[in-house]
Amino acid sequence: MPEPSFDTLAETAIAGDALTREQALSVLESSDDDLLALLHAAYRVRRQRRGSKVHVHRLSNVKSGLCPEDCHYCAQSKISTAAIEKYRMWNDEQFLKEARHAKDLDARRYCMALSGRGPTNREIDNLCRVISRIKDEVGIDTCLSIGLLKSDQAERLKAAGLDRLNHNLNTSERHYPNICTTHTYADRVATLANAQDAGLELCSGGIVGQGESNEDIVDMLFHLREIEPHSVPLNFLIPIEGTPFENIDSGLTPRYCLKVLALARFLLPAADVRVAGGREVNLRSLQPLALYPANSVFVEGYLTTDGQLASETAAMIQDLGFEVEIEPEDAGTSEEAGADETAAQPA
Repeated sequence: MPEPSFDTLAETAIAGDALTREQALSVLESSDDDLLALLHAAYRVRRQRRGSKVHVHRLSNVKSGLCPEDCHYCAQSKISTAAIEKYRMWNDEQFLKEARHAKDLDARRYCMALSGRGPTNREIDNLCRVISRIKDEVGIDTCLSIGLLKSDQAERLKAAGLDRLNHNLNTSERHYPNICTTHTYADRVATLANAQDAGLELCSGGIVGQGESNEDIVDMLFHLREIEPHSVPLNFLIPIEGTPFENIDSGLTPRYCLKVLALARFLLPAADVRVAGGREVNLRSLQPLALYPANSVFVEGYLTTDGQLASETAAMIQDLGFEVEIEPEDAGTSEEAGADETAAQPA
């Protein structure tokens, strides 16, 4: 395959046009010697469509374990023997305390994740109440990761003030049966449609390093381009002891992770591309480079794994010459100008 012209890919993305499948694969298959040129081209798109600011997000695992699903990557699944803390959904005061902490960290959004196949009606009742309180008493945007969601449940959450729903595609449709058998790829797509129909913004991404091929990553990113989520969290697998993937050869290197992020920026130029779970483990010393294609990060941990301290992330952002963006997205800032786990991913 001929060497790609990264500048051509950047110009295509800035124009809002889609790369060809061959061009997308060429990014993932490009030589490590060309990595800096690739990142420069991806940053051209990021700067044009999203500016040079960084969105910081804080994630809480508000209900842990006790899940009937068999997602092979997840420490909370029914087939996992990982030593994790298990607990029912938090009470209101725990939610509010963590929401205030997120705001104190200059987080753009407070993200809440619940383990399980999907919420019960009682859980929806409780979440509607607490989301309304967070909006009124804390004043921070909210995102919820809650598994498979029915249309009426999505409508109730929207009415309560929820801004965004996270539900990741996680991988390609072809590869999905290799990572989960208790629900289907189509089930996940249906949840995203229910959320979108209810007027919720979408947060949807995937997990890289689950034995998928380059073609699977391209398929996933092209499908995300069709869905047009506002936010695209990309997680890089941490093999967790006690899960079916504990001994998987993820094939991940810091350089490959950067290529995936660059491709996501080319295919989703206006999205909030987030370097999410596993960045600390898989990107290692190259973490700062991730913010040339990506414009968003989580701080202080994920669902069952620890993450980089907020102070360290803030220093990294400052050292890059970037700035944390805390203005609401509806205030007309970079969203328009240029806008579920490695045991770490939202469900």
